[in-house]
Amino acid sequence: MDITQKALYELFKRGLNEFLRVDASLIRDNAAERNLCARLGYQFEYLLREYGLAGYYADAEHNRKQHGEIKTIIRGKDEVIQVTCDLIVHSRGEQLHDNLIAVEMAKPDKSKEENLSDRNRLIALTKQTFSDVWSNNGKTLPEHVCGYLLGAFIMVDRLKKFVSVEFFEEGESLGEQIRLRRLISTPIASTTIRLTV
Repeated sequence: MDITQKALYELFKRGLNEFLRVDASLIRDNAAERNLCARLGYQFEYLLREYGLAGYYADAEHNRKQHGEIKTIIRGKDEVIQVTCDLIVHSRGEQLHDNLIAVEMAKPDKSKEENLSDRNRLIALTKQTFSDVWSNNGKTLPEHVCGYLLGAFIMVDRLKKFVSVEFFEEGESLGEQIRLRRLISTPIASTTIRLTV
């Protein structure tokens, strides 16, 4: 598997566009965040084969790693915490490069602390390693979940009718990269997302 960052952004953009086109009514009806993430994941999973990513999956609320263990990340210096991300695109441990996209989604009623926690989770998940040590056998996966190539924090505001996306790479926020206004109440087929990669 050899996927470029540009291809991941394109997959993300296409999946998000299709989700907004097909499932706008769920946003307008204030469906649960979990439901919205699962529907977005469906769009990602539909595109994976087209991008040469057979053997990868889009899982909402997934909290397991190799051999069914609970996923953990390191927060701060050495605090190990359990982690469940809203939506991930990964191989479920079947490929050496397991982790592709991590998504956290929020609505405006989420507290600032919860939004900060989501963003910090994406920073941790997109770090390439926590200990700066990798195995040299090419088979051993890291103990804590990391190495996602792309992270995305999606804010969905049905009342103000906009969606924004903040991207994360290599443990850093790239800032807001997409902001779509008035898309939830208008035909979305004409909406185009522009990304700078």
